[in-house]
Amino acid sequence: MLYKRSSQLFADAEKVIPGGVNSPVRAFKGVGGTPIFVKSAKGAYLYDEDGNKLIDYINSWGPMILGHAYQPVIDAITERAKLGTSFGMPTELETKIAELAVSMVPNIDKIRFVNSGTEACMSAIRLARGYTKKDKIIKFAGCYHGHSDSFLIQAGSGASTFGTPNSPGVTAGTAKDTLLANYNDIESVKALFEANKNQIAAIIVEPVAGNMGCIPPAKGFLEGLREVCTDNEALLIFDEVMTGFRLAKGGVQELFNVNADIVCFGKVIGGGLPVGAFAARNEIMNYLAPLGPVYQAGTLSGNPLAMEAGLTMLQSLNSDAEIFVRLEEKTAYLEKGIHQVLTDNKIVFTINRVGSMISVHFDEAPVVDFQTAKNGDNETFKKFFHGLLNEGIYIAPSAYETWFITDALTYEDLDFTIKAIDKVAKSL
Repeated sequence: MLYKRSSQLFADAEKVIPGGVNSPVRAFKGVGGTPIFVKSAKGAYLYDEDGNKLIDYINSWGPMILGHAYQPVIDAITERAKLGTSFGMPTELETKIAELAVSMVPNIDKIRFVNSGTEACMSAIRLARGYTKKDKIIKFAGCYHGHSDSFLIQAGSGASTFGTPNSPGVTAGTAKDTLLANYNDIESVKALFEANKNQIAAIIVEPVAGNMGCIPPAKGFLEGLREVCTDNEALLIFDEVMTGFRLAKGGVQELFNVNADIVCFGKVIGGGLPVGAFAARNEIMNYLAPLGPVYQAGTLSGNPLAMEAGLTMLQSLNSDAEIFVRLEEKTAYLEKGIHQVLTDNKIVFTINRVGSMISVHFDEAPVVDFQTAKNGDNETFKKFFHGLLNEGIYIAPSAYETWFITDALTYEDLDFTIKAIDKVAKSL
């Protein structure tokens, strides 16, 4: 495929936008080459500025669970825009989507809408600290919760040491309150609580990881987190920005029957527009201003266009009894096909999948945490990525990202993809 216009647009963008992109992974630094500039999208397909059609396995990093330009959402946004795009005042829409979200998700009474997943996670941490009156948090190496300072921390010399910043601009003072544990390793969590008694406000975790590829929680891991938080009077925060309303109507809490204290949302809950949210039981959420002392605010929070898009998306998911069954079946079909052709071509690989999230790792060992995810053959992934791109298949331009399946994909699309992977595998 030719990408002449995308190359020119990227060169133009680099002159006025840092790195030519407004989010780093879009720059193709992990795979090489020039980013694809999209002109439009519909259903399961992207159409770029050079006129190429691509089957999309990113779906705006998750929200397009029913496909691009999903007509009910487009219609709802169009009609809402005619009434005004922003007021900075309450609207009935906010209550409607809040009521629906609370009815769909277990163990939450109230929800606060913000503008991004980053903002949701940042606010959840502040709320947890205010509620528990403790300062430290635990996060897991490889889990991404947005670009707030508290989350841009890498591990020190051991799992129970203080974190150190891995981005300039994050102060050592901020980093000292973030402790690093290993995903799927409950003992590393217990060690941190033992070393920091009565100081830890919360654990924040992607309950199904999606930022080191798709990594499911090991048996007993989420239950262990719940137990250790309860025993130490800390809060358990599920970052369901990716998984919320995607893996089940009630997200991971429903899927694995483990209750979190605070849940963060994004992606699907906005129907494709910029939205985040965090939710909890009454006694926790009532600590938020204007009811309580923990401050959080936003001029565009509850924006009517975003609320209309999110409400329409959640209504569609809530009314379709088979949607998550179909997504599971399509993703399982894709997994089986990929497994077969990579095996036939004697490629060393591992596939991880939970529901409609899936990732391919070029390593034979199980991928269970960030360290094992890093062991994959990145050079093979680069060839795999560009090979698929040339066949009209768009996957994440990073070996550390999950694929997101949309219900708009047909089995013909899946068969085309499997055949393309077979062709690419022969050249790896």
